[in-house]
Amino acid sequence: MSLSQADLFFRIESLLSKRRVWFLAALMLVLLVIPLFGLSRYIMRICIVIGIFSMLALALNLVAGYTGQLSMGNAGFYAIGAYTSTLLMKGVGMNFWLSLLIAATFAGISGALLGLPTLRLKGSYLTIVTLGFGEIVRMILMNWDPVTNGPLGIRNIPLPSLFGISLSLTNNGLYYMDLALVALVSLFCVLVINSKVGRAFIAIREDEIAAQMMGIKTIRYKVLAFVLSAIISGIAGAFYAPMVGYIDPNSFTFDVSSQIISMSILGGLGTMRGMYFGAAVLIIFPEASRFLMDYRFVIYGLILVVMMRFRPQGLLGWRSRLPCRFSRDVQKRLSAEGILPPELN
Repeated sequence: MSLSQADLFFRIESLLSKRRVWFLAALMLVLLVIPLFGLSRYIMRICIVIGIFSMLALALNLVAGYTGQLSMGNAGFYAIGAYTSTLLMKGVGMNFWLSLLIAATFAGISGALLGLPTLRLKGSYLTIVTLGFGEIVRMILMNWDPVTNGPLGIRNIPLPSLFGISLSLTNNGLYYMDLALVALVSLFCVLVINSKVGRAFIAIREDEIAAQMMGIKTIRYKVLAFVLSAIISGIAGAFYAPMVGYIDPNSFTFDVSSQIISMSILGGLGTMRGMYFGAAVLIIFPEASRFLMDYRFVIYGLILVVMMRFRPQGLLGWRSRLPCRFSRDVQKRLSAEGILPPELN
């Protein structure tokens, strides 16, 4: 990236950073009033799917963006959350909210079980193992007929309800529930990233050996990253199941994992804003260009290649390589030395 481009991006981010409270308030207001425009159920459904994939991208971002471990197994956690919640609601008669908590817990346990044996793996080896995990989960769902109904899937999944009111697309209850879940997951990610845990994640991403020498228990934090990512993916899956009303193993294939990774890379790994942007673009684009559906994953592959070649930090990740946010005095000092573009005054 040229200095002029970096300067432009830095100025835009500085302006948004200074006005971030107003910007977030305006964004939340827009999202809250979207259902009041009388949009079709089709468009509202797309908005909900964007929220679901935003959560999945945020989950992957904790592992890949902040801890530096590329995982291809998030579709497996997504499936575990969806099936666990569905089986508890349909088989046991449990209410949705309790089944959501149990599904997230079960997905987190699965994340720990995946994280422990992969601690000594890096790069492509870790990617292959996590990819295998996702396929193992899918094959179990495909062949465990007495429990999962095999390839036929599970139909007529009940909708969640709140205070006796069924939440559906018709009354926009699913949309507001989706918005609330995205907000809670985002707040959770912000708290984690800005905590001691988040700083440990970033230290491991930058240099794992140096992090160990500083006394950071890298094994513990790497497993924790997998667990937190799995919990968020499980929540997304538990919400996805009643939203669509039907799930089967083919809803959680490798294509889903590649789609989540494409969203994260397009938006910018190591940033939160990039996860929402990537999810919105790669959900809206296929819907707006259905004549290219046969070539959708070819396009995703081209996006990954182009982004990794020309802009590996993502479209909104121009500062994702910085280990932390510099103070204003440090920014001015680095700008004076020509290391960073000058901050907008």
